[in-house]
Amino acid sequence: MVQGTTSDAGKSTLVAGLCRVLYRSGVAVAPFKPQNMALNAAVTADGGEIGRAQAVQAMACGLQPHTDMNPVLLKPNSDTGCQVIIHGQVVGNQEASTYHDYKKTAMQAVLQSYQRLQQQYDCVVVEGAGSPAEINLRANDIANMGFAEAVDCPVILVADIDKGGVFAHLVGTLALLSESEQARVVGFVINKFRGDIALLQPGLDWLEQRTGKPVLGVLPYLHDLHLEAEDAVARTSSKNTSAQLKVVVPVLPHIANHTDFDALRLHPQVDLQFVRLSEPVPAADLIILPGSKNVRGDLAALRESGWEPVIARHLRYGGKVLGICGGFQMLGQQLHDPMALEGEAGSSAGFGWLPMDTTLEAHKQLKQVSGKLAFADAELRGYEIHMGVSSGAALTRPAHLIAGQAEGALSVDGQVAGSYVHGLFDHPQACAAWLQWAGLSNQVDYDYMQLREQSLEQLADSVCQHMNWSALASHLPAGFKPG
Repeated sequence: MVQGTTSDAGKSTLVAGLCRVLYRSGVAVAPFKPQNMALNAAVTADGGEIGRAQAVQAMACGLQPHTDMNPVLLKPNSDTGCQVIIHGQVVGNQEASTYHDYKKTAMQAVLQSYQRLQQQYDCVVVEGAGSPAEINLRANDIANMGFAEAVDCPVILVADIDKGGVFAHLVGTLALLSESEQARVVGFVINKFRGDIALLQPGLDWLEQRTGKPVLGVLPYLHDLHLEAEDAVARTSSKNTSAQLKVVVPVLPHIANHTDFDALRLHPQVDLQFVRLSEPVPAADLIILPGSKNVRGDLAALRESGWEPVIARHLRYGGKVLGICGGFQMLGQQLHDPMALEGEAGSSAGFGWLPMDTTLEAHKQLKQVSGKLAFADAELRGYEIHMGVSSGAALTRPAHLIAGQAEGALSVDGQVAGSYVHGLFDHPQACAAWLQWAGLSNQVDYDYMQLREQSLEQLADSVCQHMNWSALASHLPAGFKPG
């Protein structure tokens, strides 16, 4: 199990790297995260929902994502509440205090999934959540040491040296664990090191002497590495000043599945900017309204921040607007939440650029989809995660044809489009067609899926080179040789 001294310490990345090294060496390996709190999700082959990071780790293992890889997913929809998903399916909304008591029930789901994976694979690589030293969350813990103790799992502790204070992070975290938990830690990994390793060596020697634990690896900072983020929006946009197409995405308070835009951030002809609602909106060719876990709340936030007249002016000057999932719903005339599924019960006026209404229903649509674009000869593959059902004249002009059925909408003037499909830009044909619709001509060849695979290989090469495999040998399948 890989646990971290902080959030974003490198847990997801290290697990993906370990998984790919094991997979390349012929080991049947699977990823596992007992509990995940994230708004970036993926739809699994068995029709459920898990965190996006575990879907990427499954790819590193050469597997299709499965709900057993992330049996508990929490999707925040307010500062104190979240949607609780067990084994891929929604069980309801809970406040943080209520969920704290529910964790005993959730632990049973965690153990069931872990046992199934153990029976199917030679090795299971587990990812913790946040830090095991969160004192206020230790009671009934299912995400870190509570799980490790329950299944008797060895733990690697990883810290990000790029944040500063790496030795304090490691020593302090270890000191806050119980004696049995400290004994469970088999060593440390330092992530994102840049510079001369000889200058770090005195610190490594001190750390090993102070704690009695070995440093299992010092992983270098990989500048060109790209793996989808577990939750946090990318701190930097593409900043491609020579790009032919400028794209703006507002960072909604409850933005969901912003990994939809990773393919655009890496596209050599696209300048994609994530814009905070408090920031001025730059000129763009395309504005994309992203998914949301609280659509009416985020719609109100956009209005309060002055985005509505900005988007209207953008359309008057010939710009394009695309809404994905929750963003698609915002483009309609009315949004109804009669069952208080995402906040207070009620209705909100949409932006009105597409003639349709949306009603949130208790049953969540979860499916992988494939089809074609309705306005171009291009294939499409993606997935849907939504509780809204839309209806109206807008849907008679679809954006896609999924299994022969209309999906999404395209305005009569061709300037506004929307879809429930996530991953619109991940596959080459659909990406090229949507960017051509947005105004990008003379496109270069670009394959985001290939770039992601290259990143997994680059990461595995680094992990293979910089980990102390002999120190880990007793915790790995017999006969394993990294390659």
